[in-house]
Amino acid sequence: MAVWIWTLSILSCSWVTCALWYKDSYTSKTELSHLAVNYETGTVYLGAVNALHQLTKDLKPYPSMEDVSTGPHWDNKMCTPPIDETQCTEAKMTDNYNKLLLLDLQEKRIVVCGSLFKGICSIRELENISNRTYYENGSGEKSFVASNDENIATVGLITSLEKGRMMFVGKGNGPSDNGIIISTRQLFNKDGREIFELYADPAVIKSAYPSASPLQFLYAFESNKYIYFIFNQHEKQPHKNRTLIGRLCKDDEHYYSYFEMDLECKDDLGPYSLCNAVHTSVPGQIPAENVAQSEEDDQMLIGVYSRFNKEKDSWQSAMCGFYLSDINRKIEEKRAQCYMKDGRDVFYKAFTTDNTPCSATSHPESLKKYPCGFEHLPYPLGSKEGVTAEPVLVKDGINLTAVTFTVENGHNVAFVGTSDGRILKVSNLTKEYDSIYIGKNTPIKKDLVLDALHENLYVMTTNKVFRMPVQKCDTYSGCGNCTKAQDPYCGWCVTEGRFEDKIEDRHSLLANIPSSGVLESSSPPEIHMVELTVSPLPDLHEDDQIWCHFGGTTHQAELERGVIICNSPSEIPPTPKGQDYVSVPLELNFGSDIPFASGTYRFYDCGEAINLIENEPCHSCTKSSWNCQWDKTKHICEDSSSDPDVIKQNMAEECPQFLNPDPQLIPIEYSTQVTFEGKNLDAYKDESFKIGNGQFDFEEQVETLSDGTFTFRTPKYSSSTNETVPFSLFIKTDKVKIDSKLMVTLYSCSYGRSDCSLCRAANPVYNCVWCENECVYTNLCDAPVTECPAPVITQIEPKNGPLSGGILLTIMGSNLGITAEDVASITVAGTSCTFQKESYSVSTRIVCEVGSVSEATEGVIEVFIKDKQGISTDEVQFTYQDPEPTGIEPLKGPLAGGTLLTISGTNLDTGSVQDVKVYLDRELCRVTTFGKEIICVTGGYNRVAPVSVTVQHGNTRKIIQNEQFVYSENPTVNKITPEASIRSGGRNITVIGAGFDIIQNFFVEVIFQPSGDCSPRRRRRQIEQQQKFEAKMVSKINDTAIVFVSPPVLEEPENYKINMVIKMDGHKECRNDFQYVADPTFENFTDGIQKQVNKLIHAKGTNLDKAMTIDEAKAFVGEEPCTIRTLTEKYLYCEPPEEQPPPRRRQKRDTVNNLPEFSVRFGFKEWVLGRVEYTQVSDVPLGMILPLVIIPMVAIIVIAIYCYRRKSQQAEREYEKIKSQLEGLEESVRDRCKKEFTDLMIEMEDQTNDINEARIPVLDYKTYTDRVFFLPSKDGEKDVMITGKLDIPEARRPTVEQALTQFSNLLNSKSFLIHFIHTLENQREFSARSKVYFASLLTVALHGKLEYYTDIMRTLFLELMEQYVVAKNPKLMLRRSETVVERMLSNWMSICLYQYLKDNAGEPLYKLFKAIKHQVEKGPVDAVHLKAKYTLNDTGLLGDDVEYSQLTVNVIVQDEGTEPVPVKVLNCDTISQVKEKIIDQVYRNLPYSQWPKPDSVVLEWRPGSTAQILSDLDLTSQRDGRWKRFNTLMHYNVRDGATLILSKMWVSQQPEDHQQDMPEERHALLEEENKIWHLVRPVDEVDEGKSKRGSMKEKERTKAITEIYLTRLLSVKGTLQQFVDNFFHSVLDSNHVVPPAVKYFFDFLDEQAEKHDIKDEDTIHIWKTNSLPLRFWVNILKNPHFIFDVHVHEVVDASLSVIAQTFMDACTRTEHKLSRDSPSNKLLYAKEISTYKKMVEDYYKGIRQMIQVSDQDMNTHLAEISRAHTDSLNTLVALHQLYQYTNKYYDEIIDALEGDPAAQKMQLAYRLQQIAAALENKVTDL
Repeated sequence: MAVWIWTLSILSCSWVTCALWYKDSYTSKTELSHLAVNYETGTVYLGAVNALHQLTKDLKPYPSMEDVSTGPHWDNKMCTPPIDETQCTEAKMTDNYNKLLLLDLQEKRIVVCGSLFKGICSIRELENISNRTYYENGSGEKSFVASNDENIATVGLITSLEKGRMMFVGKGNGPSDNGIIISTRQLFNKDGREIFELYADPAVIKSAYPSASPLQFLYAFESNKYIYFIFNQHEKQPHKNRTLIGRLCKDDEHYYSYFEMDLECKDDLGPYSLCNAVHTSVPGQIPAENVAQSEEDDQMLIGVYSRFNKEKDSWQSAMCGFYLSDINRKIEEKRAQCYMKDGRDVFYKAFTTDNTPCSATSHPESLKKYPCGFEHLPYPLGSKEGVTAEPVLVKDGINLTAVTFTVENGHNVAFVGTSDGRILKVSNLTKEYDSIYIGKNTPIKKDLVLDALHENLYVMTTNKVFRMPVQKCDTYSGCGNCTKAQDPYCGWCVTEGRFEDKIEDRHSLLANIPSSGVLESSSPPEIHMVELTVSPLPDLHEDDQIWCHFGGTTHQAELERGVIICNSPSEIPPTPKGQDYVSVPLELNFGSDIPFASGTYRFYDCGEAINLIENEPCHSCTKSSWNCQWDKTKHICEDSSSDPDVIKQNMAEECPQFLNPDPQLIPIEYSTQVTFEGKNLDAYKDESFKIGNGQFDFEEQVETLSDGTFTFRTPKYSSSTNETVPFSLFIKTDKVKIDSKLMVTLYSCSYGRSDCSLCRAANPVYNCVWCENECVYTNLCDAPVTECPAPVITQIEPKNGPLSGGILLTIMGSNLGITAEDVASITVAGTSCTFQKESYSVSTRIVCEVGSVSEATEGVIEVFIKDKQGISTDEVQFTYQDPEPTGIEPLKGPLAGGTLLTISGTNLDTGSVQDVKVYLDRELCRVTTFGKEIICVTGGYNRVAPVSVTVQHGNTRKIIQNEQFVYSENPTVNKITPEASIRSGGRNITVIGAGFDIIQNFFVEVIFQPSGDCSPRRRRRQIEQQQKFEAKMVSKINDTAIVFVSPPVLEEPENYKINMVIKMDGHKECRNDFQYVADPTFENFTDGIQKQVNKLIHAKGTNLDKAMTIDEAKAFVGEEPCTIRTLTEKYLYCEPPEEQPPPRRRQKRDTVNNLPEFSVRFGFKEWVLGRVEYTQVSDVPLGMILPLVIIPMVAIIVIAIYCYRRKSQQAEREYEKIKSQLEGLEESVRDRCKKEFTDLMIEMEDQTNDINEARIPVLDYKTYTDRVFFLPSKDGEKDVMITGKLDIPEARRPTVEQALTQFSNLLNSKSFLIHFIHTLENQREFSARSKVYFASLLTVALHGKLEYYTDIMRTLFLELMEQYVVAKNPKLMLRRSETVVERMLSNWMSICLYQYLKDNAGEPLYKLFKAIKHQVEKGPVDAVHLKAKYTLNDTGLLGDDVEYSQLTVNVIVQDEGTEPVPVKVLNCDTISQVKEKIIDQVYRNLPYSQWPKPDSVVLEWRPGSTAQILSDLDLTSQRDGRWKRFNTLMHYNVRDGATLILSKMWVSQQPEDHQQDMPEERHALLEEENKIWHLVRPVDEVDEGKSKRGSMKEKERTKAITEIYLTRLLSVKGTLQQFVDNFFHSVLDSNHVVPPAVKYFFDFLDEQAEKHDIKDEDTIHIWKTNSLPLRFWVNILKNPHFIFDVHVHEVVDASLSVIAQTFMDACTRTEHKLSRDSPSNKLLYAKEISTYKKMVEDYYKGIRQMIQVSDQDMNTHLAEISRAHTDSLNTLVALHQLYQYTNKYYDEIIDALEGDPAAQKMQLAYRLQQIAAALENKVTDL
């Protein structure tokens, strides 16, 4: 039953929309390229790779239509369609990328262009795109419309001209494109021209730029009579990107009117150089507030730009707006300047190399006369001065990738797509008011389209399309939230109390108004009518009924001229104490129950204002916030009036007041006379005053002195709880208080001064003396003490210390001196203690540094204060002891530190925590716990290593013996699973990594940071708003995994940037691959009750499985679990307990509430959906069930038995038929397997002992570089660089050599060389082979300055990398050697690794080569088919069982001694094979280049008295019809131990009879030269004379199964395995020697990856693999003769290729899925490939962790190579060959140099002309 329910849940899920923020979505199987919407029908069209999709407006496929397949097809970029596979041999199945998708609504059709077949287009029906109405692939170049490069964009639009419908197209120029940049194509057949052909021959712009196009088109649109194109252009000299807008008159078929200029987005830091997307409004679609800035019916362009900030190492993006009228005005202004003969370096001819088109002739009045240009005027024109705009929106850390906009309620609303998968909503193009999260790391594509009504937005990502509403007004609850959202689409309808979208209600509060419903006004309480200002104010009219709810009073308000008037409340609350106003709540309603504004209204009270400042009623009144005044006669504070005898507001200085008391310091125990002054007291001349203080219950009469001042005497008080007490005084007459600013301070001498020294050290102004054992005011003592008693020591800290001293001892007591100078000496346990003056505290504390002693001791402390001695008691003694650390725990920790290290030992608690220091090597370990054990926190360390632990107590340093702390690699985090949590948290998250075994404490923290613009003020606010959430319950599972529970976080997590910080002791890992999603939602049960049906409970919701799995989710019925069986995005099914459980809380006499609750718990979040009612299922009698089940089962069993028996009989007959055929084959297979297995075991046992070479023939440096650089060239060994022959007449040689030296100097100019290389690469005929050869010549020419060569290579490499990064294809870099710099890198690696080859990797490589050669020659090798019995290559495996035996022949070399040399050969070897083996053995101590060739020697056998010359073919050769067989030793019957003579071939030495036979023999050879065989004769060649039937039957019986012999591959592999492993280890082990060049270049790649924000490890791995293993090691492995003086036979080469392929597979991260059908070569090393892959990973990782090779070190290394080897190379020949390229492209190079200001300053073109004159012996134009 559960299966049925599961099926239903899946079906039902498909009927429900599955998202919250979007209405609909559609997923494509391939990458999407374009999106278009038919605004008449709402139909959506999608162009994808290999497919077209036609969808309804809600993104559902049309029921009657299927997706249209457009690929893949057989194609090649270089081939012209139609593709004929016999003509285009390079053709392969190629994907079709959609390049154009243009709707022609007028003609009801759609134009579709793809990347296949040179960019040919087709036309399809608009209503059904599966119907193709036009397609032609045989018209040639005229029909090539779009770019056939998948990385180059094509844009277009369809419009009408007089001739008919036209299509304007703009595209970049790819390497295989036709060079057309902009063109006009007709969409009709007329005037002999076909559809998609140029509607006029001149209606095209072709590029003069190189094939590596610098253009990337973004957008095309039309306005009035113009067509506009917007595109990016990458300029190499100088290196920069430009965004250009090009304009063209629609009717201009000659393109005379074309004009382009910069469209620049720029701020104070510079331009945003790369435009990502553009959108333009329809005419007139600009809000009213902007009309003043633009012309009527103007259009606005919005562009999103980006640039890379090198300082922050991140991308910055910006949005800029332009008015089309400003653009047109600028274009006309620049055209006018050009036509009036402007010679400035501002204008240029677009897409050509002409940079001075406007300097020749002036054309006055041409601008008006020829608004669209003409043939006599300069065209096509370009200007470097264009329009510039400042950014209106800036974003940090992301790219803005798409934009569209509309106008809503008078506001521009832009929708902006981002590279991190969000849609930003921007109001008025400046304020981002919302952000919609589309998907993690899913960049938004630039086709961002609104529907016809602008109610929905279509968003396209890599393979999905979404339809989302432009507003989400229903998500705002309440007027405050609605208006706070600032959404131009939303407003609060105040008359109905709800939100409104597309607002038409005149009573709505629009969200763009800054605040909502704020009441601002106040009045005194006696005011009966109040006027209210409401902001924002709805559109109110006098007939609207507005009610005031004021305090407890409700009444109708009045509306007068936008001001609301309300009656005051009937009762006003009393004024709170300490305030002079009271706030009364106020709410304004439409009618009686619809509020639209609320706030508080303040009623102030001047009478209460007098209490704001203590003892200053007049000042309080006149300084209040309200309009109050002080009445001097009435002595009251009142509302402002025109009375004369008052003090107005802010006139506090006129208040009557008392001030300036003297003295201000008064002893608390002594009565003191105080005088003070008065001011503004004219009104109180005859009054008497009293002074007092309420706190001390004090009041005295004030006396007036003759000088007009006043006086009183303070009372005596007892001791205070503080040293000083503030004492404020009021002054009053009999009736009222007068302002008093009298404030004095009472002080106590006795407070805190318990001894004589403290008392005498008091501040002198206090006049304190020591008298009768207490500190008192001086006037209270008759005989003060003048000399303090002896010091007293009461306590010391610490109580012990090390023997060596050096710790600080604190001595506490009394009378320890008044100043530091009083301390004369200190002795501790009889040892002097050095006084620390800076730590002295008067009378109570002395600090000193204890001295050292020779042995443990104990004693008292003795202090001399001046001449008085103080000695501690026996209870206060200091102990000297010797601390001894003995052990540590743990023994290892991470390099980052943070390990809690526990140190054990004896007397470790010596001294105090401040005196103890722990060091690991030289790094401090911070002590946190001090006692019997010491615990410290380790610091970071710079390398993996064991370190000693030193514990220092004062001056005692002890190193822990026998135990060291080991710094280990920091732990790494590889993966977090699962990668998401719901907002409420509670999900178990597993962190998987390595190295967790050394970590003690784990801490996980989730950081939320709001997304927003990047202004500094906003950034600071984001930091302040950043919130952190600590994960609880972090636990370690094992050494590779920890688990934590995700914490609950903020609402709407998709609006935040989320980072996770994993702290492991001192190491911190920051991850951004963990996300939070909103909590799922559940629907409550209908009526609160769900019936349990079929033992399942069904719950509905949304996003249930977005961050939760079926195993994690929990459901409960009452307290009992409900087992979840199905969990989908919308549905949850669970199986409840068999019996109804009780509810969590039972209700008496309530049937419904006594049903058990159904609850769901996801992590920390729990939902109670309702209650569950169990249904009663009626019992069916068993008597009815048994017949219904058993009878059908019996019938099925009977039928099955019958069918089985019939099939069995048929199978038995078939078995008997083939049994006899298999018996013979089985026996044959058994014998062959047994034989192959025996061979395998024997060879595995003794092969490794057979390789013992005397020496390794490594080539010298010159020969090595010649072979690596030039042997693969077309001339091979005859290449001039290898021969070194410079074909120059001797008479001109000095001149040429001098000129070549000058040319060498010119090449050492970086500016020249970069121009030189760029110019060559820009030439179409400069082929890939030419680039390789040129780079090799350059390597030799610059070998003398390899550091300069490296600098050039780096510069070119940075340019190449920039191209691939901008094109977003970084993985493709270095895949081939298609550029000069890639070949330069290959040569650089070859140069830098020569010594490493010679010293390290050469030996294992040579042994591997010799082992393969030995293994191959051990068995038969077919000399004709080049197949061997023992090989690693299955295609080169000898598939027949050849009978053979091994012979040992004794060879005598004529004229070289008589000692015979034993040589092992096979009796099936041809004579040439025997010669090769003999030469190999005889001359094994010489390099191969000194060996005689087999054709130059004669092999003679003398079986008896006669001699016989052995040869491959002679008159004795075996014949069989037309076939002739090679002679072998078996043919000549040469036996084991035979003696053979090897001599050089001289005609005079040949026997006479042999000479006579030669012509006839040669004739026989020529006659039958194509019908020769050695070991295996082709099966299909059978003599006609033989019986075909009998022959074929015999062959079928004896034919071997080819796969049987594949066991030989395993045999050879097992034999060679150790040699292969040794070679792999020699080149892939970072623990051994790593060439500095490898470390240097790998670090360079890592640095560039970080710079370009490339975090994909696969990309960096591919770069490193392509730069070293595949570029160098594979080349050397497949060509050992490049480094060794050896000959590589074809059969050996086949096996080397298998090992090389294995090496290549090991260097890739791609998982190789193997099956039974996989090639044998792949299966052969399938087991080892994972080991090799790990070896490569560890090699790269090890290199990354090595110490960096600095530029200086690398340059030193390169300089050594230059000094050692440059003289041996053919440098002059290389320079001469390089100059041939200069000569070939002389004009282009000169133009490039003259076009560069820097090159002009250096006179590079002039210098090249001089060199050309000398080398070519000609007169130049100098």
